[in-house]
Formats: sequence, structure tokens, C-alpha cells
Amino acid sequence: MVSKYKPVVIGTKYIDASDHVLGRLASKVAKLALMGYEIHIVNTEKTVITGKKEFVLSYWKHKILERGDWYKGPFYPKRPDKVVKRVVRGMLPKNWRGRVALKRIKTYVGVPDELKDKDFDKFKDALVNEKIRKTKRKIWYVYLEDVVKYISAKIRT
Repeated sequence: MVSKYKPVVIGTKYIDASDHVLGRLASKVAKLALMGYEIHIVNTEKTVITGKKEFVLSYWKHKILERGDWYKGPFYPKRPDKVVKRVVRGMLPKNWRGRVALKRIKTYVGVPDELKDKDFDKFKDALVNEKIRKTKRKIWYVYLEDVVKYISAKIRT
């Protein structure tokens, strides 16, 4: 019998988040985590947020710095690895399955030394280059690294 508090990990996935659209990447990662995979996401600072630069920067500045109360929250992270994990958290169910799935997800800025020799997966339908190639309209986007620098976070690699 398998307890709900000691879930079985069915495998490990290594994902390179470079040029992935943030929301699409987060939904794919949330689904894999719920299935039972342990997930390591690298290069989170190179994740893409679609939209015009002025709108994206003002939206995230409001979301992180201006919204809520300093004492009660909502508290939103400023580092890119923590931002990606927070977005994935929002796509998980709000029960014990979601909490256990979130513990299986690890995010990193850059590629750590212990993961240098691993093969990294990419989600083809989450790449911004594929989105640009499929549509005839211009797609504006901003890298998450630029957003967190605008918010004045210190990125440690």
C-alpha cells in the first residue's frame, strides 16, 4: 500500500528553460510533477514572458512591489528561479497532491555543476521561437532576467 505522504517518484526529468514561454512551461512542469516525476529546471533566468516590454515591466512591478501589505502579503519572490517555482505552484492543486508535487520541483539560475553532464529536455510547443514561426503576427517578449533586474533583484549564478 502506498501512503499519500510518501509518494513514489517514477523518474527524473531535466528541463532547460531557455526561450520557453513562462506559463506554458509551468503548466507542462506541473502536469509532470503531478504524474510523479522529479523535475530539475535550469536556466530559469532565460525564460520568456510574452507582451510588450513596457506593459510586462509595469505589470510585474505592480505584482511584486506595489500590491498587498508588507506584513500580510501576498509575498512574491524576486529571484528568477523562485518566480518560476511560484508560477508552477499556482498551476498545482491546492491540496496534499499539490504540496507533494511542488516538493519534487527544483529550479536553478544557470546550470549547476552537478547537472552539467545531464541531457536537458525542451518542450517544443512551449518555445517562443516555435510560436513566432507559426504565426504571421509579431510576437513581443521579455526575458525574465530583464524583469527581475528591473525589480532590482540580485541574480546569483
